[in-house]
Amino acid sequence: MNLEVLQNKLGLKFQDIELLELALTHSSYFNENPLTANGSNERLEFLGDAVIGQIVAEELHNSHPGWDEGKLTEARSIIVRESALADVAQQICLGQHLLMGHGEDSAKGRTRPSNLSAALEALTGALFIEFGYETARQVVLELLVDHILGVGESVLISNPKSLLQETAHSLGLPSPTYEIIEEEGKDHDRSFTAQVSVQEEVIGTGTGKRKTLAEREAAANALEKIGTVEPDTQARKDH
Repeated sequence: MNLEVLQNKLGLKFQDIELLELALTHSSYFNENPLTANGSNERLEFLGDAVIGQIVAEELHNSHPGWDEGKLTEARSIIVRESALADVAQQICLGQHLLMGHGEDSAKGRTRPSNLSAALEALTGALFIEFGYETARQVVLELLVDHILGVGESVLISNPKSLLQETAHSLGLPSPTYEIIEEEGKDHDRSFTAQVSVQEEVIGTGTGKRKTLAEREAAANALEKIGTVEPDTQARKDH
């Protein structure tokens, strides 16, 4: 089971690889392989569900001081609903990494929304155990940023990559491209440097603890240079 691709997408490397494998083990696989599998991801799913709920609740509470309890609750339910989590899981191709029984697999279980959302919750639970709340929070907010942005105005999470792409298209230019040009540090404390280019011209650079955060900072840097966003956008890159 090669999980390097998934870990690269997350910008993180598990020391306890068995924990990551457990997060990706569907109950159908455990039922078919009770002597070799270490269990299913259902307990991690339970934990991850709670962690995601807290992260989203905290972000909404801090970002929308004028919202009452009812609106905050409604927004959270929209963001953490099964279809939203499944959509995020599909974006990182989580289904292809699942350990799944033959029956469930043949029944297109890898694309089933309930399986995908459960796997994302289990993965979050594993992130929480392996790296702690703050890292899990950064990953979850990054993955759910589009859904969080979609629930209302004045959300403090910025999405500079999307804004840069829209800006480029409005100017009749092709989509920006990103490249990681430097990696530093040990596996548990990596730092990445990214650059963003349009038509092979570098227009911004940025650094971050994960590749995607470095790319977002590079996009924010490019937007600052062309005067599209205020300078403090970069200060919010880790939300």
